[in-house]
Amino acid sequence: MTKKVILVWFRNDLRIHDNEILHEAVQKGDIIIPVYFFDPRYFKPNDIGFQNTGILRTLFLIDAVTQFKSTLQKIGADLLVFHDKPEDIIDTLCAKYEVTEVYHHREVAQRETDISEKVEETLWKQKINLKHFIGHTLYHKEDLPIPIRDVPNSFAAFKKKVEKESFVRPVLPPVTQITTHPHLESTHIPTLEELGFSPEAIASVGDLNELPKGGEDQALETIERTLSADYNEIDDYSLVSPYIAIGTVSPAFYFHKIKEHYRPSNKKKYDRLLMRLLWRDYFRFMLKKHPNIFFKPGVSTEDGLTTSAAEIEQCIAEERHPSVIGEFLGELQTTGNLPYEHREILAAYMLQEWKVNHLAGASFFEEHLLDYAPATTYGYWLHFAGYGTSPKDNLKVSWEELLKKNYQTKKMVNS
Repeated sequence: MTKKVILVWFRNDLRIHDNEILHEAVQKGDIIIPVYFFDPRYFKPNDIGFQNTGILRTLFLIDAVTQFKSTLQKIGADLLVFHDKPEDIIDTLCAKYEVTEVYHHREVAQRETDISEKVEETLWKQKINLKHFIGHTLYHKEDLPIPIRDVPNSFAAFKKKVEKESFVRPVLPPVTQITTHPHLESTHIPTLEELGFSPEAIASVGDLNELPKGGEDQALETIERTLSADYNEIDDYSLVSPYIAIGTVSPAFYFHKIKEHYRPSNKKKYDRLLMRLLWRDYFRFMLKKHPNIFFKPGVSTEDGLTTSAAEIEQCIAEERHPSVIGEFLGELQTTGNLPYEHREILAAYMLQEWKVNHLAGASFFEEHLLDYAPATTYGYWLHFAGYGTSPKDNLKVSWEELLKKNYQTKKMVNS
């Protein structure tokens, strides 16, 4: 009898907890071939001059892949890692290991879906099926009460409908054993140099011990620490969101952990965290409903706007901005993180004072944020610019007004 060999193409799902794609592969396959690609397209400058993946997120990603590889080795497998475009070598891997089917998680942004289509075309020539999974959202697409095309554009209406008529699936148990090919080839995780970063860029990072570490273990520890009753910092969600973005923890896992800690006394905190998860779902479903909508020029491309990396970097270098804006910029560029309330203030300042085009602003965030996700980052920026898919949630006030109403920021200004 022919054995079923499943190649699992990992993307933003580097975990053994609550991983539908890995769980099903283990249930249905006789042999599992786990593979991860450091796709060179993600480590190049984009058209306006920003890096698609900045050095801090690259370090975070290398950490996550390194730990995931180690975890798979402990449960009987390994992670094959390549610095290549997946469509260029996946057919060779399938032939070498006699793969019968390939599993992967479907994404929603155009660049990611284009890559999936290229891989699917390559596999089709070998008559190998690419099976798509859709497990990146809090509310599973199959559990929505309405088709994607009918999801309300209004965030409030979307929230009301899913909370009333849908549910968050239970968490799948961690995979504890994997049977893989007995003679997997040896691969290595690329270095920063191999990914194209210059010695100067690498030296500029500073003390690596001060940076957050990627990986599933760190994700679980961060969730427990920030959900504890005595943690009251404004960064509780933004410390977890990088792990959700690269998939070392699932939004459903985080949701159920929030529910475990939920008490009437801390209702405000946990409702705010749940709201962030709902916005994340909303942006993904909007990008599915309105393909590429967050990446279109829109109506904010009139003459005179700041549209390039060089122009934004010049604005930053002029140092004429208020000290609180300088602190936000410094935190973003040196840590790869910033509380969401502070991101909104910084984006509003860039839009209103520097006249930054929303696509250029989002691209600046894309380079620096550890938790960059196409739908979320560009979706928020479109709302910051006043052209978002949920008009009532478009930003309508000045950055100074945002600053005044934010308690944590006021403390920073007055200190």
